[in-house]
Amino acid sequence: MAEGKISTAVIKRLPRYYRHLGELLESGVERISSGELSTKMKVTASQIRQDLNHFGGFGQQGYGYNVQHLYTEIGKILGLDRKYNLIIIGAGNLGRAIANYANFEKRGFVITGVFDVNPKIVGTKLKDITIMDLCEIETFAAENKIDIAALTIPKTQAVEVADRLVKLGVKAFWNFAHTDLNVPEEVIVESVHLSESLMRISYKLVNEDKTGEI
Repeated sequence: MAEGKISTAVIKRLPRYYRHLGELLESGVERISSGELSTKMKVTASQIRQDLNHFGGFGQQGYGYNVQHLYTEIGKILGLDRKYNLIIIGAGNLGRAIANYANFEKRGFVITGVFDVNPKIVGTKLKDITIMDLCEIETFAAENKIDIAALTIPKTQAVEVADRLVKLGVKAFWNFAHTDLNVPEEVIVESVHLSESLMRISYKLVNEDKTGEI
């Protein structure tokens, strides 16, 4: 089935499948039924079968799922069988936290550049990467392929910086700025609004609805 026909809800569940299957592998589990996986993920067995049937099913009647095979195949569906060059715009606390998170590189997201406008930190090291001035981004983009740009900058700067990066050929943004980006339709934007997540938690607390995952 073409990706465009697969619902957003299914796509959002794929990383959860991948994470839970990875945990099963670490525990030495070789196979699992949809029922057992549903208990672990708190998703019905029927939903799991429906989700995976979009991509071919992967299960065997009376056997269940081979954990390693399913983990590998979902990784391929998610595009984790390749490398992505990721740059970070903004070397403040959030940018530094992202740069220091080792699991990104394990998943194939390689941080190749970090940029900021603060002269006090430009030229210093973040892990093994020298923080560059944002004015150097054009030169960097001409010499390096950029797949994804993480924006950890104030919203007042984010729209302008995103426009600048689109002109340099960046096709995907991981947007932590509290604003919507005005980019061409073909450019991918995944926005992470931390305050909105807290608001959803607040709503559930007020309404005493603590079931399910937010």
